Amino acid sequence: MYTINGILENKDIAYECISDHIGKRIHIHGSVYKIRKMSGFAFVILRTARELIQCIYSNEFSEFELEILKEESCIELTADVVADERSRTGWELRMIAVKILTTPSSESPIVINNKRVDTSLENLLNYRPITLRNEKERAIFKLQEGICNGFRSFLLENKFTEIHSPKLVYAGAEGGANIFTVNYFGKEVYLAQSPQFYKQMMVGVFERVFEIGPVFRAEKHDTSRHLNEYTSVDFEMGYIKGFEDIMQMEVQMLKYTLNKLKERYSYELDLLEVDLPEISGIPSIRFMEAKELIARVYKRDIKDFEDFEPEEEKLLSELIKKQTGSEFVFVTHYPSKKRPFYAMDDPDNPSETLSFDLLFRGLEVTTGGQRIHVYNQQLDKMRQRNMNISLFDSYLMLHKYGVPPHGGLGLGLERFTSRLLNQENVRLATLFPRDINRVVP
Repeated sequence: MYTINGILENKDIAYECISDHIGKRIHIHGSVYKIRKMSGFAFVILRTARELIQCIYSNEFSEFELEILKEESCIELTADVVADERSRTGWELRMIAVKILTTPSSESPIVINNKRVDTSLENLLNYRPITLRNEKERAIFKLQEGICNGFRSFLLENKFTEIHSPKLVYAGAEGGANIFTVNYFGKEVYLAQSPQFYKQMMVGVFERVFEIGPVFRAEKHDTSRHLNEYTSVDFEMGYIKGFEDIMQMEVQMLKYTLNKLKERYSYELDLLEVDLPEISGIPSIRFMEAKELIARVYKRDIKDFEDFEPEEEKLLSELIKKQTGSEFVFVTHYPSKKRPFYAMDDPDNPSETLSFDLLFRGLEVTTGGQRIHVYNQQLDKMRQRNMNISLFDSYLMLHKYGVPPHGGLGLGLERFTSRLLNQENVRLATLFPRDINRVVP
């Protein structure tokens, strides 16, 4: 029997604290990112948890041979912090002694220590455990951390309760054929398309709830905008006056999060040269008005009266940017035929729903709206769609036993990150993408 007490502490010096130790000897750990040999000395770039640190090796003060270092070796370094006015940091790190913890057994199949990984998207993803070590590649996901932190902090400050709903479900939230089936001890169940049913149920418990977690779509799309598993940022709120309350909450959430990125993630923003959008408010336009506007300005025929084509999303965003300066636009009142059975129809025009999408730089990143909260109204809509109501007994308890007017949204984290970085493919903002062709690494 033995007992461990106390807190594990990292006694090595963090990058942001090095300037406090000028004139002192410190210990720091990391991976050898790059070695640049010069005449009589060498620059050794150390990759730490967040930053790259330039260290100097010289026979004058280093107590080991440079040849023992290999790129991607993991080391513990003893170094002197010396003031240097020529350096942008105000100091330089002189390598004194090193302890090698790990040496790679093979040479990297891809060069990762240049400013960008110069390879195909396929190779970038095939060698993901390696390519993510590139300073810009990993910065994408540090920034994505900041986005999640911003959303979570905002929602908690606005009295939302974080929940964690099951990902194995008995019925699909959206219906249709785009759901993955799973053999669950002899029963056929599904991977959750969204936490929709559960977050609605929890409105009756906590009033305001949110979840950040994986969702699964069995869509056979192989495009730059589709994934079969992605991270959804969902919230649901009760006692709303209308679906506009949901839109306004998202506007405030986005403003809050972008401000937090400025405050806490300036290193990644600068490294990736991110052009952060400014949000004072977000304009909105009704679905059919948007379709007609695009058709009129760009001399295009309307081919689909129930949904947007990807090109229409881009064109609408361009128009709104020119007219208002906003890189975001809400599109409201989507046709009932294209929205799920729980979407509330507009009392003034039942062929339309009290719903919206949010477009950001030409791509839909959010879908939301008001839900049906009256039991008989929900039953009527399900019957109109010839749905098997018995499959939804547990969900309908929500309505049967009383729930306030409510609504919510789901935001695709990878899509949002991708548009923030002006990337052409959502996979670039996905840690380990899952699409119709890829389940490894």
